[in-house]
Amino acid sequence: MSSKTKNLPAHLALPAPRRLNNAWRLRLKALALPALIILVLEIVVRVGWLPSYQMPAPSDIALTLRDLAEGALWKHISASLLRVLLGFAIGASLALVFAAWVGLSREAEAWLEPTFAGLRSIPSLAWVPLLLLWLGIDETSKIVLIAIGAFFPVYLNGVAAIRNIDRKLVEVGQMYGFSHRRLVQRILLPAALPGLFTGLRSGMSLAWMFLVAAELIAATKGLGYLLSDGRETSRPDIVLAAIIVLALLGKLSDGLLASLEKRFLAWRDTFNGHSAED
Repeated sequence: MSSKTKNLPAHLALPAPRRLNNAWRLRLKALALPALIILVLEIVVRVGWLPSYQMPAPSDIALTLRDLAEGALWKHISASLLRVLLGFAIGASLALVFAAWVGLSREAEAWLEPTFAGLRSIPSLAWVPLLLLWLGIDETSKIVLIAIGAFFPVYLNGVAAIRNIDRKLVEVGQMYGFSHRRLVQRILLPAALPGLFTGLRSGMSLAWMFLVAAELIAATKGLGYLLSDGRETSRPDIVLAAIIVLALLGKLSDGLLASLEKRFLAWRDTFNGHSAED
């Protein structure tokens, strides 16, 4: 191994074709468990061990998805996606502001943390009747509920990320005469980014969960409405199809944030777990 590569992480020190093969191998491993679950469910339902009116076969669910895709599915997806993006953007933005304030100021923590601790323990469905009374049944109440869901994980992880910064790093910056702004840009923000991205990914997951709570009540379109419609018409295939679409959208949005995290934190040399070849 050359001197240029011996100090690189193990997964980067490999030749490019080998890294590509490893990446494809990992993707295939990720698909193995879902494929096994689908196969087992198909066999169990077709044999009759599970009644089809309770658990449709995966092939039937695929046909339902195809029929929905030829109809109103894209209308439901676009409505839900817009609500999640708006709610997440509002909730995460406010959470980052308050997290920075509380994380950097003990005075702000004394004023805000007890109230936030009480608010974050309120279940999502408990907000629904209050928001309906205050904001009505239009889009505003749904977006506000999603913003509430996204707010607290981003806030908690943001405060923790700031408070877990090594004090010696801050002291070194102060010793070099960094201004407050430069201290934030050069030391505090880079050190807190891993925790902030963890909070953003958790907040996105909670946004999708709160979306369902928002759309199960007083909605005429959206994936939550599709879930409710499948329940009311005794169509478990529609319910499961909506759940699958929610899972795929959640995975795609989390994957986007994971890609941004990987790009912004490319400078880190962290432990990535042992591979089968180690």
